[in-house]
Amino acid sequence: MTHNDITVHFLQSEAWQKFQESLERTVFHRTGDGWEYRAILEPARFGMSRLYCPYGPTASTPHALKTALDSLVALARSQKAAYVRVQPIGAEFGELKNLGLRPISYSQPAHTRYIDVSRTEDEIIADMKQNNRNLYRTYEKKGMTYEKSHNPEDISRLTTLLHSVATQNQITVHPDSYFEAQADVLLPIGAASLHFMTYEGETIAAAFAYEDDHATYYAHAAATHEHRKLGASTALLTQIIIDAHQQGKQICDLYGITDSDDPAHRWAGFTRFKKSFGGYEKTLSSTYEYPVDRLRYKAYQTAKSVKKLLS
Repeated sequence: MTHNDITVHFLQSEAWQKFQESLERTVFHRTGDGWEYRAILEPARFGMSRLYCPYGPTASTPHALKTALDSLVALARSQKAAYVRVQPIGAEFGELKNLGLRPISYSQPAHTRYIDVSRTEDEIIADMKQNNRNLYRTYEKKGMTYEKSHNPEDISRLTTLLHSVATQNQITVHPDSYFEAQADVLLPIGAASLHFMTYEGETIAAAFAYEDDHATYYAHAAATHEHRKLGASTALLTQIIIDAHQQGKQICDLYGITDSDDPAHRWAGFTRFKKSFGGYEKTLSSTYEYPVDRLRYKAYQTAKSVKKLLS
């Protein structure tokens, strides 16, 4: 999906808007000369609300971005939102602080890994590490079977594995209802797909991918710890990449890596995993906030700092 020849991220798509509206959130879509955004009216901490543009606005020039931000601020005022949160995508924008934007530590990942799937299948596979190529070529001999599904009921095969991973690694994941809502909205309209590896009748790896005309996005994935030596996650992601190629996509977006070289970084493990499939790093956008109601925003920042000190 493009706007003035700039690729619009899936989280700025009509399909994502439909999902957000299924959660009873209000989404505003605005477009102008060289810019476009979808902004979600969200409850923020400490009783406030905000307008959030994940991977947006999309803008073709710095001037277009300024116009989009002016539109967002006016919209925020009309909705009594204390601030706007954005991740601008498009042209090289220069120093965004000059627009009054304040960088924050994290929202959606600022860096990702792109696989060019417009190449031949042989070229795509040749770009991967040898271990990945071997696992892809031999997984059927090991007794594993690949499946792709658009059936919302199959989401439980992923959520079951996510719970297992969360327990194993002591992490928290979205509630099942969040994934079920995505499945109910996105799978029937072809805006997402489920992918599975099964072994001896058991689902041992699963992934949920977002889909648009331009790209497949490797969004959520999990695998059993017990069968890790089979390399099911590697074989599954390779199949997802090849599936994107076969659908005529341009990119398979592996969705979130760190640009840190620190081996102790909490994202170091899955960053190494994603890099093993070849491709190249793509910098998207850091996350910024723009205070609309400055007094309320300052109170919000102060309360957040106090909570951090006490935790």
